[in-house]
Amino acid sequence: MTKRQMAYLACTAAVVASGLGAAAPSADHLTVHRVSPGESIQKAVNSARPGDTVLLSPGTYHESVSVTVSNLTLRGSDARSTVIVPNTADKSGTCAKAGNGICVTGTERKPVTGVTVSSLTLSGFAKQGLWASGTDRLTVRDVTSQKNGQWGIAQERSVRGVFRHNIVRNNGDAGLFVSNTVDTEEGARDAKGTVISHNLVSGNRIGVTVRRLRNLSVDHNEATGNCTAVFVVGDENKPRVGALSVDHNYVHGNNKYCAKTPRLPFLQGSGIVLTGAEDTRVTKNRVEDNVGNSPLSGGIVLFKSFVGAQNRNNVIRDNVVLRNGAADLANRDTGKGNSFRGNRCAVSQPAGMC
Repeated sequence: MTKRQMAYLACTAAVVASGLGAAAPSADHLTVHRVSPGESIQKAVNSARPGDTVLLSPGTYHESVSVTVSNLTLRGSDARSTVIVPNTADKSGTCAKAGNGICVTGTERKPVTGVTVSSLTLSGFAKQGLWASGTDRLTVRDVTSQKNGQWGIAQERSVRGVFRHNIVRNNGDAGLFVSNTVDTEEGARDAKGTVISHNLVSGNRIGVTVRRLRNLSVDHNEATGNCTAVFVVGDENKPRVGALSVDHNYVHGNNKYCAKTPRLPFLQGSGIVLTGAEDTRVTKNRVEDNVGNSPLSGGIVLFKSFVGAQNRNNVIRDNVVLRNGAADLANRDTGKGNSFRGNRCAVSQPAGMC
């Protein structure tokens, strides 16, 4: 081997070694913070850095947890064995004071990005099981959120959320709730592809509420035992709610009775309801055995919002809608451009849509 070849190999080895040395700290930086019952989840979250995982051992944890660091994973062992419930003796921290279980919060100018919450149960909180605001790409999966006072899993002022394979049941209002904002009046926001998919929602007042948002999908969920299964809610503000899809959901037996509120009449027997929506596609859902006498009762219902906003240019197509009362398909609105075609149903209001 010539001196020139030996020098070249030595130089190459030095470059490779230098590259390996630079990569090592990045890999070493990712830390798993293990927490056992009796230890503080919040303390582990506070010590975590972006990319870290907080891993919860099986057991019951009595606390609320606030997450404000990006790219953090908070994971239990599984939803049956890892349970977070309120600590009635400790209301320190904004999340606990608000009555929530887990809070993932950023700001609109500086959102918390890439957080994942998975494989745990949230139960018995006065307000929300999980509350998110100012997030980007939040993922909530394999979470059970139950018996909370208001919403099971809720998000506002956020984009690109993913809610998959969750069980959300017996919450005071909506099981899954996504909204533009909850404290201001404004037009619909672009959710930038938020996904609500493959969840089981049962025993809630409303299974899934989509309020004043655009560009998202509600697909392959099962909704049963709620007062209303899926509610797409708009109003007079612009942009309007819409440009979204509700497809391939199994919506059946949502016959729980819920008393009227200042904003809504009593609810019972409502499958998929659109109020004040535009350009929404309701396709290939199976909607069966939702029966009631509310103005919103029926399989798939278009209803003018209670502030007068009409549904426009929505497509209800290729759904199986059977044994719903007072009708399988109901257009109780005067908005223009709404289309019903290719649906399998028996009774419609007005007649002739089946």
